Amino acid sequence: MGEDIRTVAEAAEEHCPRRHEAHADPSLAPTVELPAQVTTKPQRAKSPAEWAYERLILYIQNFESTLDAEHEVAMGFAGSDAGVLRIEGMGFFEPDIVTFYGSDAGGAKTQLIQHVSQLSVILRAMPKAQPAVAPRRIGFRLAADLEQEAEKDAPAVSQGGQD
Repeated sequence: MGEDIRTVAEAAEEHCPRRHEAHADPSLAPTVELPAQVTTKPQRAKSPAEWAYERLILYIQNFESTLDAEHEVAMGFAGSDAGVLRIEGMGFFEPDIVTFYGSDAGGAKTQLIQHVSQLSVILRAMPKAQPAVAPRRIGFRLAADLEQEAEKDAPAVSQGGQD
């Protein structure tokens, strides 16, 4: 009788996050492992914005891992006339806003602010803006930022048994 009663959704959340993909070309399968920030903090403790942000980082990283040195990741927005955005930054504003920073195909500074319920993006390979410069890989910078946030959020470990 001392057992906790849970809904089906709560029970399912215990198994999150899970990722599965199948590709005709196995070399396109995700190569980036799920970072600790995504797997250790329970999904129910995250706002919809944080949860969407973390998963977008993984998709961007995986997409970038398939690009050659002549291309960078850009994002198109499904169902929108916003065009393509060369991704230079990304963030979220809890509880439900994700924002993208970058430049459009013409080089104009661009920011898209989107509610998570409207989030539908297309990742595209776009020729580098400056062919002689090494491609910028934003996915790995985003993941590093995510890891730094996880370290800040981690509870302090007490030393020597004193509080």
